[in-house]
Amino acid sequence: MTSLHARPFPIIFALWAAGLGAAAQFGKVSILYDLLVAHYGGIGRVAFMVSVVGLVGLVFGTTAGIIVERLGLRRVLLVALAAGAVISAAQAALPPYPLMMASRIVEGLSHLAIVVVGPVLIAQTAPPRHQGFAMTLWSTFFGLSYALLALVGGWFSAHGAGALFLAHSAYMAAMTVIIWALLPPHPPVAARDLPQGGVLAQHVEIYRSPQIAAPATGFVFYTMLYVALLTLLPPMLGKDRAVAATVMPLLSIGVSLTFGVWLLKHLPAVRIVEGGFAVALGAAIVMGLFWGMPPVRLAAALTLTAALGMVQGASFASIPQLNPVEADRARASGAVAQLGNLGTTSGTPILAALVASFGSAGVVWFAVSLCAGGILMHAWQAYRRQRL
Repeated sequence: MTSLHARPFPIIFALWAAGLGAAAQFGKVSILYDLLVAHYGGIGRVAFMVSVVGLVGLVFGTTAGIIVERLGLRRVLLVALAAGAVISAAQAALPPYPLMMASRIVEGLSHLAIVVVGPVLIAQTAPPRHQGFAMTLWSTFFGLSYALLALVGGWFSAHGAGALFLAHSAYMAAMTVIIWALLPPHPPVAARDLPQGGVLAQHVEIYRSPQIAAPATGFVFYTMLYVALLTLLPPMLGKDRAVAATVMPLLSIGVSLTFGVWLLKHLPAVRIVEGGFAVALGAAIVMGLFWGMPPVRLAAALTLTAALGMVQGASFASIPQLNPVEADRARASGAVAQLGNLGTTSGTPILAALVASFGSAGVVWFAVSLCAGGILMHAWQAYRRQRL
């Protein structure tokens, strides 16, 4: 939408900052985990408090992608940000557990709306020559938000759980005002350009489409692998544990924003996703072959996560590349949210079971299988697009 190109970068960075706030809807509870366990009594209760936001995306992700165009992207984003501010302020009082869980479910809807609308607006705001950078920047919102929360979490924890909830509320309120001021009114979408049919029929249409579904069906392999590796691999690396835990997420973000953005100027995003999976697959094999040599093992683990950084950014960049129509981009973003949440919720327990049964070999086979699956999935979707 060319009317947004007059001042694209303030809008792009504001939308990305809104994404940081959405990721913090997960991260704030993770950072306060011990305090919340002490308050609400029970690890399982607080673990569900963390995961319920993702479960909302898992259930309603594609549905959100279908309906946001009907409601208006700008309107949906502003309502979601304002709701996030109100919910965090209410959570600061640490209400009884049933009320807290009810607020987390509503917060899940707020989170889902932001992560569906954000990449669509960024894609239409960024000039074509900067679209790869803009979409890659968006892809970093989750990991960077967690890193920032880890830096400030100790200070907030020392001042009580309510302090972080109130700070998050203020942040979301500020983003509501900034987005309202920067983002031009969104023109209505003609009825003929909106997806037709019922919700179930549109779900079938989304996942049958090799253009709309391709980003999500590849991204699920990434999310299953990335979150599981960041959680379970560092403790298996002995004396290199601290280095791996710190460097792995930062390296993936850095590679995504540098080498990944450079590649997007020369290659289609899908090819970069396939290449990232291929390098990660090779690194996983090397890690398995040289597990008994800590320096090589660490280098392979870092290479693996660096390669996944290319997959991360290019997966989001593939949404506008494969879907020039705005409504299709919204549906593709909804599918990415849905299958991305499927990956984040399922990957870690699967890898934990494999490690318990097979040790380091479980990590290697898990990584090799998912990387190969991501390559084959994109190859199959590309074959379907060629036939069309």
